[in-house]
Amino acid sequence: MLSQCDSVLQAPERAISMRKRHQKGSLQLRKIGGHKVWLLFYYENGRRRCKTIGAASKQFTKSQAEKAAQDILTVVNGRIAQTQEQPLTFGQFVSDVYLPFCKQYRWKKSTTMTSEGRINSHLVAAFGSRELQSLRRQELQEFLESKAAIGLSFSIVDHLRWDLRSILELAAEDGHIERNPACSISTPRRAVAGEKKVMTRENVATAIRALEFREALIGKLAIFCGMRPGEIFGLKWGQVANDHAVIRQRVYRGLVDTPKTKRSVRKIGLPPGVVTDLASWRTVSRDTGVDAWVFPSERSTTPLSRDNLWRRNIQPKLAEVGLGWASFQVMRRTYSSLSREAGADRKVVADQMGHGIGVNLDEYTITSLDQLTAATVKLEAYLLETAERPKEVL
Repeated sequence: MLSQCDSVLQAPERAISMRKRHQKGSLQLRKIGGHKVWLLFYYENGRRRCKTIGAASKQFTKSQAEKAAQDILTVVNGRIAQTQEQPLTFGQFVSDVYLPFCKQYRWKKSTTMTSEGRINSHLVAAFGSRELQSLRRQELQEFLESKAAIGLSFSIVDHLRWDLRSILELAAEDGHIERNPACSISTPRRAVAGEKKVMTRENVATAIRALEFREALIGKLAIFCGMRPGEIFGLKWGQVANDHAVIRQRVYRGLVDTPKTKRSVRKIGLPPGVVTDLASWRTVSRDTGVDAWVFPSERSTTPLSRDNLWRRNIQPKLAEVGLGWASFQVMRRTYSSLSREAGADRKVVADQMGHGIGVNLDEYTITSLDQLTAATVKLEAYLLETAERPKEVL
């Protein structure tokens, strides 16, 4: 008698849906060690199993193998029926499957810090006790509508839509639900995105004058160089050269992490004024070794806290001159918008910021009213010149 083969084809550890309790299995004729044998493939305890039925011969025909396979499946399906668990809830799936999977394979630490709280606060709070199979598209869409109605920002509501689709897509992949009910839901129209503000040239000059030297230098790295705040506070002296800096890590809520995306690992150009300011800052810094932070905390061994610095040293000063709305995001958007206004190549600007041209134009570059007006004036002059030009005599 040939020995049994178990787990010939490896399957993911994620549980197979209990709807397979009445499975029919798959009987296959395979050649093993020069002999043809009947193998039965089936699922049990979330794994794909394989059992040898017997050697194929005139004495052991296909019909006999099918009967033997049916006897085995009767026992297997009976065991599954006896041990069948209660239907899986949304909350159980999120905590036991989705979050562990995303933390291990999908998310950076910074993403985990924002996404896990959002999912638990909004989605698990609303659907945690619900069976996965009971969720319907209409109620998921109504859920998003209700979030928009209470004034949540477009960004949060849109992220919740994405979270629902991602969670239920994984549940469908694991066989807990037949289809993803969140596949067609959309961000409500009433969830209006906030105004994307940009500083003018005059605003920039006012902001720089209002800040102390250290804070002004940080502002220049954001406005003149397009750096993200996490990249600024994650900068070490060994990464600063005469005319450029190398971005290798970032700091997010005190955690030192790799840059946001692959494009974010890059070299950035530094203008002469910023280079001069960095040189001046180096002369008064306590530690300027290659591994020392450019902007250290009081302990020197850790980078400066972005949130604390913003709350204590930057935002109050900007508020005094009417620029309290000029956040780090606004500063980075200002770099992109004013660079375009100054005639910089858009590919160069995108590379400096560490993302693609499409993101740069759609998300960060804001066209000013003066630019819009100038474009219409230019077109009008062109059209009138064409209309008034005398026709050539043939």
